[in-house]
Amino acid sequence: MEKSIEESNRLYIKHLGIEAFNEMQQEVIEKSAGQANLMLLAPTGSGKTLAFLVPLTNKLQKDAKGIQAMIIAPSRELCIQIEQVFKSMKTSFKVSTCYGGHSSKIEQQSLSESPAVIIGTPGRLQDHIIRESFDAKTIKTVVLDEFDKSLQLGFHDQLQTIFRSFNGKQQHLLTSATKLEKWPGFLPFQHPLTLDFLKNEVHSKLKLRVVHTDSIEKAETLMRLVAGFDNDVSLVFCNHRDAVERISALFTDHEFAHGTLHGGMEQIDREKNLIKFRGGACNVLIATDLASRGLDIPEIKHVVHYQLPPKEDAFIHRNGRTARMHAEGQAYLVLAHDENIPEYIDKDIEDLNIPDKLKLPAPPEYTCIYISVGKKDKISKGDIVGYFSKKGELSSGDIGHITLLDFASYVSVKKGKVNKLLSKLKNEKLKKMKVKMEEAN
Repeated sequence: MEKSIEESNRLYIKHLGIEAFNEMQQEVIEKSAGQANLMLLAPTGSGKTLAFLVPLTNKLQKDAKGIQAMIIAPSRELCIQIEQVFKSMKTSFKVSTCYGGHSSKIEQQSLSESPAVIIGTPGRLQDHIIRESFDAKTIKTVVLDEFDKSLQLGFHDQLQTIFRSFNGKQQHLLTSATKLEKWPGFLPFQHPLTLDFLKNEVHSKLKLRVVHTDSIEKAETLMRLVAGFDNDVSLVFCNHRDAVERISALFTDHEFAHGTLHGGMEQIDREKNLIKFRGGACNVLIATDLASRGLDIPEIKHVVHYQLPPKEDAFIHRNGRTARMHAEGQAYLVLAHDENIPEYIDKDIEDLNIPDKLKLPAPPEYTCIYISVGKKDKISKGDIVGYFSKKGELSSGDIGHITLLDFASYVSVKKGKVNKLLSKLKNEKLKKMKVKMEEAN
C-alpha cells in the first residue's frame, strides 16, 4: 500500500511539473496519514492547496460508492483554483465544483453521477444538502480551506448545516493563514494536531515604501505610481468597491489597461478579469481584499495599498501576494497628508518620490480572445493550440495562457497577431463546430 502511495505521489509531481513537494507539503502528507484531525497554519502562496489535495487523493477508493471527500472554500475563485490543481494531478477520480453564479442544474447533474470529490462554497453546499442533491454521509474526508476566512465572512450557519449532514466519522483537515482564537461549536473536535508554518513567512525580502500626496490628488498620484512600474504585474488594494470603481474610471479615461475585482461584480466578470490578469492581457488589477487570499494570481512584483486595512492581518495577507516563496517584492502605501500610518506598521518607512507627469506604459503584450465553446463541448487546450497554429497560422510563441470554462474558452494571444488570427479563422470550424470568436470585452 505504501509503495502504491509513493508511486502516486511521484506521478503527481511529474504531472504538476514540480521537482518535489516543499517542506510544508511533505509534512502535511506524512502527518495526515495517522491523524483524525489536522490544522495547517501557513502563509498565502506557500502551496496549501497541494498540501491537502495529495493526502486527500491518496485516501480515495476506486470502488467506493458516493462522494468520498468534500472541500469547502470561502470564495468561488478559490473553488475554481482548487479544481484546476486537482485536475492537473491527472487522477482517475471525478470532481464536481459548486458555487454561486454557476448553474445549479449543471451541478445537480454532475452530483447525480457521484463524483469522488466535491468542492464548493458554504452557501452553495448548504443549498445542495437541503435539496438532497447528494448523500453527505458517504463522505470520509472534509477539508476546510481558508477556514478563518469562511468564519470572517459569516458562513457559520451554512457550515453548521453542512456538518450536521455528516455521520461524524470524517477526517478533518483545516487550513488557515491566521491562528484561530476560538473554535466554533459545530466542529466535532477542539484540539487538532497543528502544523504551524506561519513563522516561515518571508518578510525580509519585502520592501515597503510610502508615497505622500494631497487628498484631492490621491487617485492621480496612484496612477502615476503604477505607470512607473512599466508593465510589471501589480495589484492595487482598496477597502471598498466604490473606490475600486472610482479608480478604474480614472484609468479608463486615460486608456490605462487594467482589471478590477470586488464582491459586487457579476461572477462571469470577475472570472474574465482574473483570466486577463493571469494571461498578461492586463498587468494591473485594482481590487478589494477579495484578491488578498487564496486566488491563483501570477507572481506579483508590486502591491499598492491605496487604502490601508484597519487590521494588521489583512495588511499581511495583502503583502503576501508579493515576496512569495523566497521571491523579492515591493509594497507601497499611498497616504494623503491627513492620513496617518497605522500602529501596526513601522513608522520608519522610506519615502518614494514619483514623477509629476503621467507617462503611460506600453500596452500589454497579450490580448485575450474569447471562444464560444469549452469543456462541456469536449474542447481541450490541445485542440485550441492546434486550431490557432494550423488554421490560424500562429507559432507556439504567439499563444499564451489558455483557460477552459464549461461553455467558453479564453486564450492570450500576442497583440500584433490578433487581427490576422480573427481574419484567418472567421469561417473555420473548431472540431467540426462553428464557433464565435472575438476579443474578450
